[in-house]
Amino acid sequence: MNGLAPIARRKLSDQVFDRLKHLIEIGELKPGDEVPSERTLMGLLRVGRPAVREAMQALASMGLIEISHGERAKVLRLTANSLIKQVDIAAKIMLASSPGSLEELKAARLLFERGVVREAAIKATPSDIERLEAALLAQRASLGDPEAFINADMSFHTQIAKITRNSIFRAVSEGMLSWLKEFHIEMLHRSGREHITLSEHEHILNAIKSGEPGLAETALVRHLERSRDLYVSKA
Repeated sequence: MNGLAPIARRKLSDQVFDRLKHLIEIGELKPGDEVPSERTLMGLLRVGRPAVREAMQALASMGLIEISHGERAKVLRLTANSLIKQVDIAAKIMLASSPGSLEELKAARLLFERGVVREAAIKATPSDIERLEAALLAQRASLGDPEAFINADMSFHTQIAKITRNSIFRAVSEGMLSWLKEFHIEMLHRSGREHITLSEHEHILNAIKSGEPGLAETALVRHLERSRDLYVSKA
């Protein structure tokens, strides 16, 4: 009978994990609070030290708590940025071992940034434009230094995402740029296309400054389509 399948026995550490995660979810353990000590949890839950430690490590790997040597674990404040960082290492490994994944990321970035730049053109204030202009000046000043140039390039695109006032847009933008960075520097250094990049960024900036979403999107698409071949998988 399908309704009488065997009852699965769950690991004690999974049960401890569920209990602690529930306390975080309902706010009984808030960001900044210390998690009860191992000894306290062992006594309250009537489990051994290995179950508690395994559960704590699982919570830490999810970014829910921070474990520091010699100190009590603390509940972390979750942000869009911290959530994206949880997949940072796995994303970089996947991209390094799968050329197809890199192509998919390029396509995802293009679709994502098209919407972001339109939003930026609608919402940009004079202060936003000043920060974007400063980012472009910093990139221009870094000509001849590939590492600094790429960092300034990332800063320019991140600044566009910041203009949207959406923390998730900003976190996703920073994540994508970080994952792509390792496939970019050597190719850019050999390409001699830095001045083209600067010119394209200036067109994007001017379109945002003029408050024209359509022009901003067109300039952004032209820039990303042209620069797609600068990102090459090493796999």
